[in-house]
Amino acid sequence: MEEKLIQRLESAVARLEALSTGGVSPEIAGDSAAMDPSVIAFEDLIQQFVGRVLSAAEKIGGQVLDVTKVVKEAFSVQKELLIKVKQTKKPDMAGLAEFLKPLNEVIMKANAMTEGRRSDFFNHLKSATDSLTALAWIAYTGKDCGMSMPIGHVEESWQMAEFYNNKVLVEYRNKDPNHVEWAKSLKELYVPGLRDYVKSHHPLGPVWSATSKVTVSATPKAPPKPSNPAPPPPPSALLFSSEPPKPSSSRPKEGMSAVFQEISSGKPVTSGLRKVTDDMKTKNRADRAGVVSASEKGGRASSPAFSKAGPPKLELQVRKWVVENQIGRKNLVIDDCDAKQSVYIFACKDSVLHIKGKINNITVDKCTKMGVVFSDVVAACEIVNCNGIEMQCQGSAPTISVDNTAGCQLYLSKDSLGASITTAKSSEINVLVPGTGSDGDWGEHSLPQQFVHVYKAGQFVTTPVSHSGG
Repeated sequence: MEEKLIQRLESAVARLEALSTGGVSPEIAGDSAAMDPSVIAFEDLIQQFVGRVLSAAEKIGGQVLDVTKVVKEAFSVQKELLIKVKQTKKPDMAGLAEFLKPLNEVIMKANAMTEGRRSDFFNHLKSATDSLTALAWIAYTGKDCGMSMPIGHVEESWQMAEFYNNKVLVEYRNKDPNHVEWAKSLKELYVPGLRDYVKSHHPLGPVWSATSKVTVSATPKAPPKPSNPAPPPPPSALLFSSEPPKPSSSRPKEGMSAVFQEISSGKPVTSGLRKVTDDMKTKNRADRAGVVSASEKGGRASSPAFSKAGPPKLELQVRKWVVENQIGRKNLVIDDCDAKQSVYIFACKDSVLHIKGKINNITVDKCTKMGVVFSDVVAACEIVNCNGIEMQCQGSAPTISVDNTAGCQLYLSKDSLGASITTAKSSEINVLVPGTGSDGDWGEHSLPQQFVHVYKAGQFVTTPVSHSGG
């Protein structure tokens, strides 16, 4: 602490000496920006909060440590950007995108870690990756820039990441305190850490230099070569873009929009049509007799349902049952399992799996028209990126989460009526519970997917939209 104070004093003396001689070198100017109170406060934020997350990740290791190092790298990059803000004039949109390019690259590196096959630490990776969008507060340039003010942006970004962070807390609450410590430290990094920092130093966005002559401009693109033109680039996945979205009126109409536009223009829309002669009619064409040959029929039937799917799997890998690429299998059974094992179901279609016995965790990922029947779950049952799923719990399940899923039927037993059901970005979720009457009919309840937000007494009050029935 004393060494840091001495370094600050020496730097201040050097700046005063440079000013007294009538000139300031670039090194002194850069050092002056680095010693700005807002930059020093951000460095303290990194040492205190990021250091705590990294310390917890080192106890876990593996992918959790890797993604935490990317988080630290992102905060370090933002510190360098804060220093440059003090030395640079406020850029235009193209210059701002170029200025924020280093931060974009780190965020894209983190996003790449969540792609591909879902790992055992997917919730850790997703929580850390989604949280990095909070660092985009530095792109705020005013109320017309299309994003919330810095404080609100940090809070909103963390709310997206908190969905997966809570999954980590629930999964490891009674299993491993190191994971719980990591999840809590990650939350404290943003709320209150980054939020309070932005509130104290940049409530209206970054303060650019008003006297500096240094500007940031977009890198000029090299002219294309006349021969062998390259294919058009894919759409940009960057968090910040230098090109504002074009209004819909300036884009050419496509599909049915173009048809209606032509009809409403008043021009004769049938002028470009060709007359159909007798030999062009389907009933008079020999090649369109409407009879499907046996070879064609057999060729269609032999094509696989998923051409790019891998081989079907149903096997135990260490402590995880892996069920993958099962298509049209209605009699899948796992009967040799225990409470320390988990089940991961991936890319299955039109199949039914029966899990007999107590299991630790069940995850259904990217499945279509899949049915799962299970007895007891110790931790949680998760449904992610699915379409048309039916799950029946015959025993107990403390937590059920549904994320990015369209169409889900949940059948609960009397022992699982106390389950906590969490939904996000999902629709058409129905929960069926056993009836109380003697007839034993199931009672169906639809979970709301529309909400009303009303500002009352200084805060927003959220209530689900009520519909008749259900």
